[in-house]
Amino acid sequence: MKLPQIQIKTETAQIEINQIHANQSISQPKADMTIEQPKADLKIETTPGKLTIDQTEAWEDMNLLSPLRMTEMAAEEGKSSILEAIARRAEQGQQLMKIEHKGSPIAEQAIMNSGGTYKQPQITFIPSVFSVKINYEPAHLHISSKENKPQIHVETKQPEHDYIPGQIEVAMKRYASIEFSVSHLFSEVI
Repeated sequence: MKLPQIQIKTETAQIEINQIHANQSISQPKADMTIEQPKADLKIETTPGKLTIDQTEAWEDMNLLSPLRMTEMAAEEGKSSILEAIARRAEQGQQLMKIEHKGSPIAEQAIMNSGGTYKQPQITFIPSVFSVKINYEPAHLHISSKENKPQIHVETKQPEHDYIPGQIEVAMKRYASIEFSVSHLFSEVI
């Protein structure tokens, strides 16, 4: 004998989850930077050296004089020669006034006025030692410098940040179900 049977068929529910990941990007633009270095201020001052050479005495030793100096020396020599001649004439006059004293003043004066002693020839064109005067003032150098600081200009930029948030989508992929069925409900009983 077959008994009626109840059959139950169930299906469980299923959830479907779709996930979209978050997306994030960060970039940092470079800063705009300029650097300028001005040249240093440099100042150089030079006082030139000075060399003086005085050859006047050397030229005089060689008897190579300027016309002005020759005129001055001739005037001095003439003046001293005149004074010597006047003194000599006065002295000789005094000697002749006292001719009665012993001696022979006329003969002595004749020898003295005849030219005196003979001069030996000498080399006169070589200047004396240290007759050229040399004076030197050295040059002076003054250096001054002033440094100029660098000029730095920086313009920063903000970071660029893009963010797309993630999402989660939940949906029912399959709903739950129950089915009932009866089998052998009208079967014969023996």
